[in-house]
Amino acid sequence: MGFSSSSRRLCVASVLLVCLCMLLCRVHGGSSHEKHLEEGINTLIPAPSCSARDSLDKDFHPNCWDQPTKTSTTKRQPSSYKLYIVYLGEVKHDHPDHVVASHHDMLTTLLGSKEESMASVVYNYKHGFSGFAAMLTPEQAKQLAEVPEVISVEKNKIHTTATTRSWDFLGLNYQMTGTGSGLLKGSNYGEDVIIGVVDTGIWPESRSFSDEGYGPIPSRWKGKCQLGPDWGINNCSRKIIGARFYSAGVSDEVLKIDTLSPRDHNGHGTHCASTAAGSMVEGASFNGLAQGVARGGAPHARIAVYKSLWGTGRTNEGSTAAILAAIDDAIHDGVDVLSLSLTSEENSFGALHAVQKGITVVYAGGNEGPRSRTIRNTSPWAITVAASTVDRSFPTVITLGNKQQIVGQSLYYQAKNSSGSSFTGLVFPDGCTKVALNGTDIRGLILVCLIQLGTLAQASRYVRDGGGYGIIFAQYTTNDIGPMADACQGIACVLVDLDTAEKIGKYMDVTSYNEECTVQVVGYV
Repeated sequence: MGFSSSSRRLCVASVLLVCLCMLLCRVHGGSSHEKHLEEGINTLIPAPSCSARDSLDKDFHPNCWDQPTKTSTTKRQPSSYKLYIVYLGEVKHDHPDHVVASHHDMLTTLLGSKEESMASVVYNYKHGFSGFAAMLTPEQAKQLAEVPEVISVEKNKIHTTATTRSWDFLGLNYQMTGTGSGLLKGSNYGEDVIIGVVDTGIWPESRSFSDEGYGPIPSRWKGKCQLGPDWGINNCSRKIIGARFYSAGVSDEVLKIDTLSPRDHNGHGTHCASTAAGSMVEGASFNGLAQGVARGGAPHARIAVYKSLWGTGRTNEGSTAAILAAIDDAIHDGVDVLSLSLTSEENSFGALHAVQKGITVVYAGGNEGPRSRTIRNTSPWAITVAASTVDRSFPTVITLGNKQQIVGQSLYYQAKNSSGSSFTGLVFPDGCTKVALNGTDIRGLILVCLIQLGTLAQASRYVRDGGGYGIIFAQYTTNDIGPMADACQGIACVLVDLDTAEKIGKYMDVTSYNEECTVQVVGYV
């Protein structure tokens, strides 16, 4: 799906406790719906078929699938204007309209006119907490910070995104026959729990999001299906019951490679959503490896999508302003659980207010392990989880020229070029980099690379471009072989620990370099 495996690990971690939260989730309602402001340029309002009140804040029918239309507003162009987040604490008014009006009263006093206030605001936060995102000069932001009602004024920041047996490994077994016991069975597999996923969107055609066998959308749901390019009314369903998107504060360079709709062109959000609440998918595998039944931790739960991170592949970003707007809407819509697989907790006060409303907020712990003191997102009011290990491996036999066999791990599934290849006579302690290779003829060879995990993609590219047949990749002991899925396409990549690499090195020290070495994937356990 085009996203790095370390980030896949992050989003898996971010939902490990979703099923544990299902029994704790509280059914709750929400306030009125809001119109959306994208990048301070366009206000999204409902199609005529959806009822709307003539007020500052439009009120939608709870289950109205609406087609956004556009009303132009003034865009603040000068470079002196930056996007700021103004946080005012708890909502102190009975209706969202009144909250919005209070925001504009405050800004009108500062900016001198209602028109300037309306042009300045990008998002109003008015359901779960009070605040707004606005285009301001540094001096205006400083003046706002001195207003007694204002708790904080922060410059907008940019955020990035941080196995089929996972749930069985955790003891959360799914009995197709309806028999059995335990937490998952006791919670009816998460039936009608609504999980909000703040991420890169979703790919609705995936079989993980089939709504076959699902009943009506819970009547307490107050969300909507926001339409856009490549996203029609039929992309929402009884499984994906809501979808929104937020792009304010994201660079034009990133937005132009994505689609202004809930559709996921990155893969991260789709993976996180399916891991949390994916329906049963039989016969899932990675190119024939590890075939089995894929499912989410709460396979009968509903999904609400809040796309607030944008981009494709490793190019992705989202703004604090947009993420807070997503959290605020999720509180209003009626989600039970919020999954936030992000690299920063600048949005933590939004999560705090979600928890106050009875929503379980689950953050990911980060992608920086297995080193110590690397956990992120440690707000005490949220659940922060981290991936540790799984009871699955992909054993791969390396047969040396002296017939000695050493076992590593690999996701290599192609027979091409895996047999009859010889070692180079070199081990590169600084990695298989362009500088280290220095024009060495590596055609038809398998290289032993002592490199850090983060450089595997680069090393495999150099080896592949140079005509090499494969890499034996040495790293610290870990079961994380996922990066090979993205990095080692077309060549054999085998992961070994440092002790095993040392054994291979000793063999290379005492033998002829033209002896053959074969690589064979023997399956998975």
